[in-house]
Amino acid sequence: MMVELVYDSKVVREPILTRVAIDEGVTMNIIEASVGPREGRIVVEIADDVAERIVERLKEYGVGVRILDRGIEKSESCVHCGACLSVCPVGVFYKDEEEKVQADSSKCVRCRICIGVCPVNALSLPE
Repeated sequence: MMVELVYDSKVVREPILTRVAIDEGVTMNIIEASVGPREGRIVVEIADDVAERIVERLKEYGVGVRILDRGIEKSESCVHCGACLSVCPVGVFYKDEEEKVQADSSKCVRCRICIGVCPVNALSLPE
């Protein structure tokens, strides 16, 4: 499960993510992070079988949590050039039997690399 964690000025300086990971004996993959002295935003991937428990623990510490249940979206303006195929680190994109680019957004880790290389801006991430 992909989760966005939002830290406000009251909790941003606390090692909450580390504390929860150690206390619960789980690992979390940090996908994206932007943390400053007054606020922070971290996108993490948590194993589905422990996600609910971890989310509740994070909320107990005052961390805002938003489930990111939608990955990359491809619009009709896609020209099927395949630029996204060559840069996606997790294999979201593939060509179908008609050689058209398709996306399995369930694999998306929200890295945004494909968005930057799409020549027609056909890719987006829902917030």
